Amino acid sequence: MTARRHNEETAVQLHRSITPAGALAALALLSVQAAQAADAKPNRLPQGVRGVVESIYDGVSNDLLTAGLGKTGLMGTTPAYVNPAAPTAAELRRNAIYVNYRALVDYTASGGMGVFYGPNIDVHGQDTLGEGKVPGREFIAWSDDGSGQRNVALMVQIPDSFNPAAPCIISATSSGSRGIYGAIATAGEWGLKRGCAVAYTDKGTGNGLHDLVSGVVIARDGTLLNAATAGTEAGFVAQMTEEQRAAFNSATPNRVAYKHAHSQRNPEKDWGRHTLEAIKLAFWAINERFGAPDPKRPGRHLASITPEQTLVIASSVSNGGGAALAAAEQDHAGLIDGVAVSEPNATPQGTHRVNIWQGANKVQTVGRPLVDYFTLANVYQPCALLSDQAGLSLNAAFWPAAFTTIAQNRCAALASKGLVTGATLAEQANDALARMLAYGWQPESNFLQQSHFRFATNSIAVTYVNAAGGFSVLDNVCGYSMANTDANGNPIAQVPVVQAGIFASGNGVPPTSGVNIVYNPSVGGAKLDFVAISPSTNQFDFGLDGALCLRSLALGVDAVTGAPLPQEMALQSYRVRGGMDSVRPLGRLKGKPTVIVAGRNDALLPVNHTARAYYAVNQIKEAADNVRLIEVTNAQHFDGFIAFGALMGYDTRFIPLHVYFNRAMDAMWAHLKDGTPLPPSQVVRTLPRGGITGAAPALTAANVPPIAAAPLAGDLITLQRNRLYVPD
Repeated sequence: MTARRHNEETAVQLHRSITPAGALAALALLSVQAAQAADAKPNRLPQGVRGVVESIYDGVSNDLLTAGLGKTGLMGTTPAYVNPAAPTAAELRRNAIYVNYRALVDYTASGGMGVFYGPNIDVHGQDTLGEGKVPGREFIAWSDDGSGQRNVALMVQIPDSFNPAAPCIISATSSGSRGIYGAIATAGEWGLKRGCAVAYTDKGTGNGLHDLVSGVVIARDGTLLNAATAGTEAGFVAQMTEEQRAAFNSATPNRVAYKHAHSQRNPEKDWGRHTLEAIKLAFWAINERFGAPDPKRPGRHLASITPEQTLVIASSVSNGGGAALAAAEQDHAGLIDGVAVSEPNATPQGTHRVNIWQGANKVQTVGRPLVDYFTLANVYQPCALLSDQAGLSLNAAFWPAAFTTIAQNRCAALASKGLVTGATLAEQANDALARMLAYGWQPESNFLQQSHFRFATNSIAVTYVNAAGGFSVLDNVCGYSMANTDANGNPIAQVPVVQAGIFASGNGVPPTSGVNIVYNPSVGGAKLDFVAISPSTNQFDFGLDGALCLRSLALGVDAVTGAPLPQEMALQSYRVRGGMDSVRPLGRLKGKPTVIVAGRNDALLPVNHTARAYYAVNQIKEAADNVRLIEVTNAQHFDGFIAFGALMGYDTRFIPLHVYFNRAMDAMWAHLKDGTPLPPSQVVRTLPRGGITGAAPALTAANVPPIAAAPLAGDLITLQRNRLYVPD
C-alpha cells in the first residue's frame, strides 16, 4: 500500500504499469476523456475540503472492503495488534473495518453471511467472489472551515473495477454515531461490488473522544494525539479554557467528552450537507483519477466526468439513511439520481396531517421527533420490560438479577409519582408498556424493550438531548456525564490500552469501549446510570430523576407535574426543542425515485415515527408516483444482535433486514439503469427461523421471500388523502 497527500497546487499523478489489457483500457479512457473535455472546468476540491490523503490497496495484502481480512477474516476472531498499547494507523483501519462490518450485519453463516450477502457474494447473489477483497484507491479528507472545530471526516473508495465510461457513485453515510467506516458492510459493500465509487462521511459524529484528564484526543487515522498540540488534525477537541478544564476535572474527575454529544454543533442538522460533500469529493476523486488532462495546468485534470454522465444513488441505513433522504431534499445541484435506504432516522415536518392505520387499528401517535420519543422511552421502558407482553430475555451476561430488582423499583417510583397506574407490579409494567404503545411503538417490538434499554435508550437520550441543545461537556445537562466505571459503578480513569484502540472498537456513543453514562447526582456520589440512586426516591431505579429531567427538557414543562420549568431548565429546554425542530426534514424529494425499507419490529426507530411517517408526508406533499415503502415483518434495527444467539434470543425470531436493503438497492439500480419499474409499496411477509435460541436453523430463501413486483392486494401499502393504510 502506498499513500500520498493532495492539495490544489501540487497534485501529481501516480503511475502504474500498463499491461496489454491495460493499454486497451487506457486507449478507451483517452477516447472518453477527449469526448468529455471540451467544456470541462478544472478539477478542484470542493469548498471546505482539505488534507486529502490517498492510499492504494492491492486487493491481496489489503483492500477497500475487508482491510485484507477477506470474508473468512471478517467472520473470524478480532485481529490482534502487534503492540496493543500503540496500534498503527493501518492496524486501526483494519480493526475499524472488522468491527463496523460485524456491527451492521448478522456475521454468522447460519444467519446469512456468506450465503445471502458478504464479500464473497456477487451482484447476482452467487458465491463467486472468493474472499471478496476489492483492490482500489481510498481518499480521506476533512470537511472544515479551517478552524479544526468541525472536522467532518469524508472518504471516497474507488475500486479498480470502476468504469469511467459508465461512472457511478453510491453514498454510504455512517449509521448511528459511527466513524468513517460505519457503512462499510451495507452501502459500501454494495457499491464496491458494482464497480462504483463509494462516498462516505462520519457526518460529524464518529469516535471523537476527548479525555479531559490526560488531554488525549483521536486523530483522523485513529492514532492518539494531545489536545494541546493536535491542532486541526484532531477529530474533536472540547471547547474550553485550561482553567475550565481544571475546574471541571476537580469537580467531576475522570470524565470524557464525545463529539456527537458535546461538539456544540448539533451535527444532525448538517447530515444531508455532509453527505452531499462526500458525493462532491467523489466527483473530484474520480476526475483526479480519470479526468481529462488539463491543458492549462500540466499534471492536473479537468472535471470531465460530470453529474450528468454519472449514476448517483444516495443510500445507507439508520442515521445514514436519514442523511441520504436529507441530502436528496437538499440536492440543488442535481447530483443524486435516486435514493435507497433502510430503517432511516427521518421524522419530517408536517406529520400532524398524517393518520396511519395498521389493519383495522389506527395508530395513536405518529411522527414524533427522536428526542421526544427517546426521552419518553427512557422513563417508561425500564418498567415496561417487566410486562408479561415483553419479558426478560437477555442472558445474565447482559442482565444480572439485580437489574430486575432495579426495574421493579422503577415501576414503583413511577407509580408513586402518578406516571403509571396499577396496584401491582404486573399492572404497573403493563401500563408502562401500554403508554409506549400509545406513543407509537409496535406491539411486534415488545420483545425488544429489554435489550434496547440495556444497550441504547439512556445513552441515546443523553447524547441527543446534549446534541440538540448544542451543550458543552461543561454543562453536565441533567447531571449526566461520561466516564469509564468500575465494578461498583464509580467513575474511573480511562484504560490506556483500550483507549489506544477506541477508533476501531468504539461506536461513537456510550456505552462503548469502557465509556459509560454516569449520573452525577446519584445519592452517595456519581454512579453508572444503571446503578444510580435517585435523590427523590432514595432507591436504585436507574436514575429516574435524570430521565425525568431529560423528558422535561424535551416537553418544555415538568414531566411529572406539567408545571413551568425553572428558569435555567426552561432556557435549556428552549435550546433542545429548537434543535429538535432544526433536524426535521421536509419530506420533499423533488421527483427523485426512492425506496424506503423498514422493519416492522424496529424498537429503536419505530416505523410510525420514521419510515411510515416520512413516506406518508412525502405522498401528501408531492403525491410522487416513484417513492416506495417496503415494510418487512419479523425484522428489527440491529441485525448484528441476531448473531449473539442465546445471549439475546434474536436468532429464532428475526430475519436480517440487510437482505432487503440490498434488494432495494438492486431495484433502484435496475430502475435507473434499465427503466425497470420499482416494486409497489408493500408489506413483505417473512418467516422466522424458529428452533431453539442459540441454535436456530440456517436462514433459507423461504425465510426471506423477494420484494414482489406484483404483490397481493392484501399486502399493498396505500395512501388515501392523509390516511396511510398498512396491511396487518
